[in-house]
Amino acid sequence: MQQFYLLLGNLMSPDNNVRKQSEETYDTIPGQNKITFLLQAVRDASAAEEVKQMAAVLLRRLLSSSFEEIYPGLTMEMQTAIKTELLTSIQQETSPNIRKKVCDIAAELARNLIGRYPLGCPDISYLREHIIEGWVMATDFAPTFQKKFHDKVISALLQTMEDQSNPRVQAHAAAALINFTEDCPKTLLIPYLDSLVQHLHVIMVAKLQELIQKGTKLVLEQVVTSIASVADTAEEKFVPYYDLFMPSLKHIVENAVQKELRLLRGKTIECISLIGLAVGKEKFMPDASAVMQLLLKTQTDFNDLEDDDPQISYMISAWARMCKILGKEFQQYLPVVMGPLMKTASIKPEVALLDTQDMENISEDDGWEFVNLGDQQSFGIKTAGLEEKATACQMLVCYAKELKEGFVEYTEQVVKLMVPLLKTVVFGISLTVSRVRVAAAESMPLLLECARVRGPEYLTQMWHFMCDALIKAIGTEPDSDVLSEIMHAFAKCIELMGDGCLNNEHFEELGGILKGKLEEHFKNQELRQAKRQDEDYDEQVEETLQDEDENDVYILTKVSDILHSVFSSYKEKVLPWFEQLLQLIVQLICPNRPWADRQWGLCIFDDVVEHCSPSSFKYAEYFLRPMLQSLCDSSPEVRQAAAYGVGVMAQYGGENYRPFCTEAIPLLVGVIQAADSRSKENVNATENCISAVGKVMRFRPECVNVNEVLPHWLSWLPLNEDKEEAVHTFDFLCDLIESNNPIVLGPDNSNLPKIFLIIADGVANESIKSDDACSKRLANVIRQVQVSAGLWTQCVSTLNETQQKAIQDLLNTA
Repeated sequence: MQQFYLLLGNLMSPDNNVRKQSEETYDTIPGQNKITFLLQAVRDASAAEEVKQMAAVLLRRLLSSSFEEIYPGLTMEMQTAIKTELLTSIQQETSPNIRKKVCDIAAELARNLIGRYPLGCPDISYLREHIIEGWVMATDFAPTFQKKFHDKVISALLQTMEDQSNPRVQAHAAAALINFTEDCPKTLLIPYLDSLVQHLHVIMVAKLQELIQKGTKLVLEQVVTSIASVADTAEEKFVPYYDLFMPSLKHIVENAVQKELRLLRGKTIECISLIGLAVGKEKFMPDASAVMQLLLKTQTDFNDLEDDDPQISYMISAWARMCKILGKEFQQYLPVVMGPLMKTASIKPEVALLDTQDMENISEDDGWEFVNLGDQQSFGIKTAGLEEKATACQMLVCYAKELKEGFVEYTEQVVKLMVPLLKTVVFGISLTVSRVRVAAAESMPLLLECARVRGPEYLTQMWHFMCDALIKAIGTEPDSDVLSEIMHAFAKCIELMGDGCLNNEHFEELGGILKGKLEEHFKNQELRQAKRQDEDYDEQVEETLQDEDENDVYILTKVSDILHSVFSSYKEKVLPWFEQLLQLIVQLICPNRPWADRQWGLCIFDDVVEHCSPSSFKYAEYFLRPMLQSLCDSSPEVRQAAAYGVGVMAQYGGENYRPFCTEAIPLLVGVIQAADSRSKENVNATENCISAVGKVMRFRPECVNVNEVLPHWLSWLPLNEDKEEAVHTFDFLCDLIESNNPIVLGPDNSNLPKIFLIIADGVANESIKSDDACSKRLANVIRQVQVSAGLWTQCVSTLNETQQKAIQDLLNTA
């Protein structure tokens, strides 16, 4: 084997000659031996990861390109051994990277086997079970699996699920179907929906009979979850099948009351609530009351349920779905629901400080996790119940979000539960799973919104209770995914609370933390650059570095969010505080920085101009040149941030920015008129440029030859992608029409058909919402034209059916 490992290593050699020689040697190995060697390499725990990776890639290629030549010639024992080895590897492999690759091999093998053997053949039941086990795993890891193999997989699984003689295989097939549909894009699933649903219904009815007659439930549990998964993916397309399933599902919840049927009952409750969410309120409403009564009955028996009853977690999630379906009407059920929910959300993990001797008596299998503190001491935490706690916390977030002021009675107890959950890291171990901290963060702005109805004093008290903990958590949270959620929540809270919500100490602490985050951002970039020069650098390292980079940029976007909320609340008063960060933000927009740095640096200066003008001009020397140069940047994201900046300069900047507005116009026009300006990657930047030209004409007409630019500007409308900027352009268009601008209306109103077209497209693309102020103004323009029959016919005749409907919709709603 060592020679084979050496060969695998040489296949990855940067030296062309070595690699070519190794490829020739590899090609001479007989196919059956190759499979054995490669499989051994993949399964060898002591082999280097890159060797195992290479072996996995080669094995998948071999099964893909040479299956027919090699596999049928293997002995039955060998074929079975391969499947068993692959499945064991999927279950035991600790490296996620290798595990995913092994799943790809299993999927490739499964695909070939389906093509080769009819799955109805009874002789290969064992084989089927293994293939399907492979799918259960493989679909877990490979979203591309669905796209490649959906046609074969769905029909094969349905065939297998009908094999009444082999319940174990049926259950496996149902589990594979669940995994498959969960990650399957809706568009791929819809063509099979009718066949899928009919099969599932037949199997469910048969298994329900079996449960009543023989008491067997394994397959029924899986089938119920399969139905839920299909409904969840199909969404409103499931409406026609609703009546097929709902009576049987309600029957199960009503009658499956024995202890051994608790899991089935829990899964059925989940299934009913997912179907309800999929088909929507209108279809579900006639059953909603009966379903709620069933849930309430379970809930009142809740106090008799044991703590480990599987129904509890299903119930908690089902209530939240019912809340989403029923909206405000759910409020009446809160008194029943909140007790058990708060109890689960308040689970406290067991913690212990142990010496080495105590450790021997406790194993990690009992749900304990340990961190060695040195000095023969370890800190342990028992994680049992933490996942349920996380789900319960997420449900509280859901109630606050859906019910708003209807949840106000519970805000105080929930805020007292959530705030301490933000700061739960001891000895580097988190006392909660990350989902709990994310839910705690998400809940903060939502709880403030719920509490608003109690008046400003109550709201301020609640904010004071949260604020310190949020700022501290931004400074200490180790997990970047959780950190970004906390920062986002903090920014939303500041926007909600507005001017005066932070005192001097808060500002001082926040300034220090944000400065630290920006400095860390630059330091991490340097470290990554150094790793790229390292001798161990390869594609895999680059993949990791890119992941780290994306994480860092995401945190940078959240720094920008926080600064945005501070600027928009405090205006120019906050500029002296901002100066401690100024040089770091200037560093972000240097031409040599990555595009994402420049994009977000410009976004921060856009906010300074928008919210802190005219005072913002004192920093103009730092950002004006880079902003104007960035209008022609090769990155569309940078162009977009720069164009937005020019728009806010015109709108809010004041007199000092006038020459720069003039200078920006030809640059903006150049971007808009470029050949590929409307391509998918460029369109958002281009629309921001169009909007910026409009804002200069509207707010700084002295900076531009309006008569010359206006006809061009009209020809660029409407904006379809950037809905916020679309509103600005329509507002300006209304100003121009209402003032009877001759260029816009054209001689004898000859431009009106073109204007109708712009308005119709705007409505059809939802760039104009019925609650926008400008939609009423646009509707009035259309009504004025209606008065003149000839003009009206002329305008409407140029529109297609969709556009005509859009005009009618606008008249009906505005």
